[in-house]
Amino acid sequence: MATQLSENTLATLKVLRQSDQGSFLDGGTGNTNDDILLHKDQQTSPVAIGDEVPVFLYKDPKGRLTASMRLPAIKEGQIGYVEVINKTQFGVFVEVGTERGIFMPHAEMRGRPQLGEKVWVHLYTDKSGRLAVSMDVDDAMRRAAKPATEAKVGQIVRGAIYNFTSDGAFFITPERWIAFIHNSEMTHHLKVGELIKARVTFKRDDGRINVSMRPVKETALTVDGEALLAYLLQRNGRMPYSDKSSSDIIKAKFGFSKAAFKRAVGHLMKEGKVIQEDGWTLLTETGKTAATELVERKANGETTTDVLATDDAETSNETKPETREV
Repeated sequence: MATQLSENTLATLKVLRQSDQGSFLDGGTGNTNDDILLHKDQQTSPVAIGDEVPVFLYKDPKGRLTASMRLPAIKEGQIGYVEVINKTQFGVFVEVGTERGIFMPHAEMRGRPQLGEKVWVHLYTDKSGRLAVSMDVDDAMRRAAKPATEAKVGQIVRGAIYNFTSDGAFFITPERWIAFIHNSEMTHHLKVGELIKARVTFKRDDGRINVSMRPVKETALTVDGEALLAYLLQRNGRMPYSDKSSSDIIKAKFGFSKAAFKRAVGHLMKEGKVIQEDGWTLLTETGKTAATELVERKANGETTTDVLATDDAETSNETKPETREV
């Protein structure tokens, strides 16, 4: 076997000879037994004896060092949005365009990405000289980002989550704007790598934007109110929550802030759909009728329009991030 070359590395090797299988590259030992096969199926363009060929090295099923001209789509100094294609007890492998996936050890993960999920990574060379990837992309994202000078408040932006803090999450848009979404502005639990779309609420002095997944208040009032009506109907018209309940309980139970809860309940009370007694919120007959009609409409596929509802086809086409030079 070649002594200077190893799997999961890039090398530029000379074509020494050719056969029906493909071309054999110089293994660097002077021993023809260590020559490395570049199979014809792994050649992306014709090669000739004497050519110096850039290749990715990997082990074939028999454990032999093998070459491919299919190089990683991301290079060192770049970040990419890649899919998890295999899991082991030590980490995962991600798809970067090579014949074999590139390894990401547990220590370089944020969370535990699952098969089929996509995450932001940067490519690096580990201590053994092999290529690996890491989800620690904060610095790379900052270098790749552009000021959101053209962003407009109210504009819908899209992107994939790359980091969480105790206050919220960050994602980067196809325009290379860094967006921050506070925990209170999320409509559901987000995951690293998740594609989302959100509404710009504030342009920051540092060139970033703050965003919200929640609709504007007028729409949110309807959406939140309908959620409460449906919940009450499921509980026989009674729930032990009111505007006296704690913010944490409201957030955990309904997914929106106490302020939004109070607005929605207040609106329903003005409409005569609910009343509050001894810390409980109760459906009135008017509210029960409205809630029943709401459930029937939803069963028929008729729902209140959510301005941030995700269109899968639109998201997959318009938010697919590109490899970024940093």
